Amino acid sequence: MPDPNQLADAVRAEATRLGFDLVGITPAVTPAGFDHLQEWLRRGYAGEMSYMPRREDAYEHPSGVLPEVRSLIVVGLNYFNADYESDQDETTSPQATGRIARYAVGTTDYHDVLKSLLKQLGRFLQDKLPECRTRSVVDTAPLLERDFAVLAGLGWFGKNTMLINKRIGSWFFLGALLTDAELTPDAPHATSHCGTCTRCLEACPTDAFPEPGVLDARRCISYLTIELRDQPIPQDLREGMGNWVFGCDICQDVCPWNRKAPPSTVDDFEPLNDLTPADLTWLLSLDEDAFRKRFRGTPQFRTGRSGLLRNAAIAAGNSGDRSLIRVLTQVAADPEELIRGAAAWALGRLGGAAVEATLTQRQQVEPSAPVLQEVDAALCRVRGDS
Repeated sequence: MPDPNQLADAVRAEATRLGFDLVGITPAVTPAGFDHLQEWLRRGYAGEMSYMPRREDAYEHPSGVLPEVRSLIVVGLNYFNADYESDQDETTSPQATGRIARYAVGTTDYHDVLKSLLKQLGRFLQDKLPECRTRSVVDTAPLLERDFAVLAGLGWFGKNTMLINKRIGSWFFLGALLTDAELTPDAPHATSHCGTCTRCLEACPTDAFPEPGVLDARRCISYLTIELRDQPIPQDLREGMGNWVFGCDICQDVCPWNRKAPPSTVDDFEPLNDLTPADLTWLLSLDEDAFRKRFRGTPQFRTGRSGLLRNAAIAAGNSGDRSLIRVLTQVAADPEELIRGAAAWALGRLGGAAVEATLTQRQQVEPSAPVLQEVDAALCRVRGDS
């Protein structure tokens, strides 16, 4: 039987060789954050993410993911790319463009990248200990990865709930390899290094943090643009979304620990030109086939065409760019009512005689009551501004 110290050292070395920027080991225990999760769910902060309360009990211990688990190998993979200036705001970026979170502008879905590397790490461990069992996890299983990352010594929770590492900031993905092998653990990270800084809390345009360290997902731009599927964005949060069409980086952009973040060395995370930034006219012009062809196998595929175009329409309305009226007029008649409603709202924000004529025409033919409410409200706005 291999010595737990030697086996742990070998695993850490192999994880580093594979390209992981962070690696730590922790015993399989009930994480301290489980009680916080239960309270968070009780307060309704999960919003429409029904899979979380449905699997609540499974988060109590990693044995819910792998029976007889004894150790977790927690890894971090840096995705920061300095060539993508995600911190541009509407005053510095072209008006008719949308912003996509830095993690989602590469060539490959990060789940696939991490799972491939974790499977290689699992095979390495099984070569050393053939009888052991392993399971790779990349944010889809009921596992509190960030809690175990703290226990594995990788960093601390920022006030924006992100895991922060002194060396690479917060621009990294987390993954975990669960195993029934006994591995000598690392010391937990016991100290927060945020001090009195509250920049992340103050920068959030939708006030998604009711208190430090607590995120009300229902108000988070990332949740609104990705997790809130098949529903309109709440009216009072649309303006705060700015020109974000997928995810949000604001609370990370302002974090002092990210000022000197090293660049990623992973080619799959290199940003693509058509997403940095994304042309709103192009996004709003995508039919179902074009959407699938461009975004299949990417994070954006998760929203579906209707979700992505809904977000793009909101961004268009916030842009103030009247050159987008033409394409918004086209999608105001889209087969998807989610898109039509967002387009009506956006047209109402841009205003003008041409918009009034379009909305008046839509008022006569719109078959959906919720969308008709959007059209009526947009028309009132246009007429009130004129």
